[in-house]
Amino acid sequence: MRSVWPPSPGELTGADLEAIYAYPATLERAWVQVNFVASADGAVEVDTTSAGLSHAADREVFLLGRDLCDVVLVGAGTARAENYRGVRASAKRLERRRRLGLADVPPIAVVTRTADLDPHSPLFTDTVVAPIVVTTTGADTAHLDGTEVVRAGDDDVDLALALRLLAERGLRRVDCEGGPRLFAGLIAADLVDQLCLTVAPLLVAGGAGRIAAGPAPAAPRALALASVLVEDGFTLLRYRRGAG
Repeated sequence: MRSVWPPSPGELTGADLEAIYAYPATLERAWVQVNFVASADGAVEVDTTSAGLSHAADREVFLLGRDLCDVVLVGAGTARAENYRGVRASAKRLERRRRLGLADVPPIAVVTRTADLDPHSPLFTDTVVAPIVVTTTGADTAHLDGTEVVRAGDDDVDLALALRLLAERGLRRVDCEGGPRLFAGLIAADLVDQLCLTVAPLLVAGGAGRIAAGPAPAAPRALALASVLVEDGFTLLRYRRGAG
């Protein structure tokens, strides 16, 4: 993998990538990075999952996002479609996170209006750190007994409040892995600090959706291009919050 913007000679090392994708050193609030992969014609999935769009370089950056964060944020629909399980405590991850002063493994926080989650799914049973359920005040969570529940909002999840409550728990480096509805909600609430978007050199067509699907914000959110990495025709774009 190499950087074409900013231009850099030679292949990028793991340390280079860690520096490129690092969170701000000092955070007093939740800082949200969103990760997505899409085809060249804008499709967010192939046969209902993102796996058909991915590549080793994209996967490396995806896993790096988990290594650098305090919490992985994901919508319930994506967690079900992608058969989510807990973040693995690999030797490489443990070395990096301990060196950076982070907890060994980040929890996964699942955003769901209804708390309609299966407590017998791998998300709950195949993990070393219990997930956090981010839901509404009226959601029935009796079937999730023993799971940490964060209630934010009455009829729908108030994402700004949810992030504040996660930040109060020390979970400020937020790595959002989708899905499109959660991303759209974050855009509408102007909560996106960074977008990491991999563009796959594929044409998918069909009925696949886009990376953000939901009500439009009052005005487009401005982003500034921060880096462009390439490998095997895959383009890894990183945008940061702009001034507008």
